[in-house]
Amino acid sequence: MPASLLIAGCGDVGSRLAQQMLQVGWIVHGLRRQVAALPPGVLPVAGDLEQAACPADWPKGPLDYLVYCVAASQHDEAGYRAAYVDGLRHVLAWLAERGQMPRRLLFVSSSGVYAQRDGEWIDETSPAEAEGYSGRVMREAERLAMDSGIPSTLVRLTGIYGPGREWLLKQVRMGYRVVSEPPLYANRIHVDDCAGLLAHLLKADADGVALEDCYIGVDDAPAPLHEVVGWLRERMGVTEWAEESTVRRSGSKRCSNARARALGWAPRYASFREGYAAILGEP
Repeated sequence: MPASLLIAGCGDVGSRLAQQMLQVGWIVHGLRRQVAALPPGVLPVAGDLEQAACPADWPKGPLDYLVYCVAASQHDEAGYRAAYVDGLRHVLAWLAERGQMPRRLLFVSSSGVYAQRDGEWIDETSPAEAEGYSGRVMREAERLAMDSGIPSTLVRLTGIYGPGREWLLKQVRMGYRVVSEPPLYANRIHVDDCAGLLAHLLKADADGVALEDCYIGVDDAPAPLHEVVGWLRERMGVTEWAEESTVRRSGSKRCSNARARALGWAPRYASFREGYAAILGEP
């Protein structure tokens, strides 16, 4: 029998994951409010994760895997709690109501749980002690996943970019200025590589490979933000700088993907250069 997967919060990343798993013969259910946006072949589950009532078309058969992959629709503490903590609690309750016990839960989290800001290298063993509400709420949701009774793996994604996620390109066109000293390191992963990492973890688990409890999703080359901006300015032919003062950011860290690579995963876009070249239509 093919493996069955439920993607709770089947948006951009989730839909890309769904397409990859369909290609290898999995049965994929996608839960989201607007199911018309699901890719062809995904079995629709129309529902609101922030509501306690179980969706009417919740899958009736066994579910082998659950990927919780949501995005907060409201960017404040209440919005984050509703999306990540309350939403996950609802899904876990719906599984329990129907006696479903997935083989593994992948909880899609964020590198925002790390508070390091001095350019240091971090990995999955580094302290995750974020002070802001987003990181704190995400850590609460992570603990809920790990205490769920379902074997769980956290996937902490870094800054996602790709088609439709072009904030930095817009800022560069407007003359975005960034300090160079001290360097402000940024960590990125292309949206296709987000889906690729999740797919790799699912297939590895299905093949009997023992997964760790946490993986960081990031490309091979965290880079100073001024270097990224300079490269983009050159490629885009931007010559003007914004009149306002240089932009400063508080966070600066370098995330390692060594653990994911040790499992056999490799990003398709090794650095921002390959990823943004693809977006800009360069060979």
